[in-house]
Amino acid sequence: MSRVAVVRCDDYNDVNVLQAIERALGLLGGMKTFIKAGEKILLKPNLLAPALPEKCVTTHPAVFKAAAKIAKSAKAELSYGDSPAFNPMETVAKKSGIYDEAAALSIPAADFANSVKVNYQDGKQNKLFTIAKGVTDCDGLISICKLKTHGFVKYTGAVKNQFGCIPGMLKGEFHLKIPDADNFARMLLDLNAFINPRLYIIDGIMAMEGNGPNGGDPVKLGVLIVSDDPIAADTVACYIMNIDPSLVPTVRLGGELGYGESDIKNITLLGDHPDLFTRASFKINRTPIKSLKTKGVMGFVGNKLIQKPVINGNLCTKCGTCIKMCPVHPKAVSWPNGNTKGIPIYDYKICIRCCCCQEVCPERAITLKEPLARKVLSGISRK
Repeated sequence: MSRVAVVRCDDYNDVNVLQAIERALGLLGGMKTFIKAGEKILLKPNLLAPALPEKCVTTHPAVFKAAAKIAKSAKAELSYGDSPAFNPMETVAKKSGIYDEAAALSIPAADFANSVKVNYQDGKQNKLFTIAKGVTDCDGLISICKLKTHGFVKYTGAVKNQFGCIPGMLKGEFHLKIPDADNFARMLLDLNAFINPRLYIIDGIMAMEGNGPNGGDPVKLGVLIVSDDPIAADTVACYIMNIDPSLVPTVRLGGELGYGESDIKNITLLGDHPDLFTRASFKINRTPIKSLKTKGVMGFVGNKLIQKPVINGNLCTKCGTCIKMCPVHPKAVSWPNGNTKGIPIYDYKICIRCCCCQEVCPERAITLKEPLARKVLSGISRK
């Protein structure tokens, strides 16, 4: 039976975080259960974009530091890395505070600049990936995740953290090739199964709700979730966020396809009960994900029901990051008549609703808007 350690940690005080993670690992048998002396272990934090730790965009440096110290005490040879959505890894690591913690512990950055093509014959949907060389150079990986909402797949935690093992702009190609959320989730599950992290540590001391994974609001949950089963860990996170796990495609499909346990009744919960941290008012989109149709009458009707990115002109600084990140050709978001002084505009007829623009906007100026037609239909269905 899958085991998940859930432990309270009320703040990011170094001592408190270290003790909390040591407690969680103790419940699971200790760090030496997952790694051996002399192994090359990659620490994989969430380094989405350059932001201060209190913004909750990235894994908090205190959680990274504690996990690194414990792994180091197990005599592992450590490195760290991630592939941010847009900026260089060093830039994001410095802004987040993780660069300084890694330097203090003499942990070098892994090679995320070069990539390697790999075949994964056991993949249920995707059997070919291009991943960072730093991942293939290691013996194992510890995934140090951040508990956040996500515009496209609702939630990012244990499973989705490994998408950062895909180098830079190649991530956009996956959105272009796999615009359907369920198929995208299957790709993430195949990728995660290939990388097969030894351990998942979800930082939910301060989480992100609302317009995640970059533009949401910090919210205190005071919890750390630790497991070697990513689906079980994400299921517990869903319980705490008060969202049905079946609404999160990586969790639902992860359970259905045998990648882990998605029924909390079948999970052995260790430590503190998730009820102590559940936040009924947690802001997350709880409407079912609609599949994107791009052609024909069904495409026209269906796309009227799918949330779409909208730019707040009062917040937009016209930096053009959203345009650069859009994977569609021609661009689904562009300058109005080529005027770089104007607010970018969308062509929703070709927008694949991948949320890449919303994910990387440095000013948090892009939100996902639920269409009026969907609101009306939802209201009717509840009557």
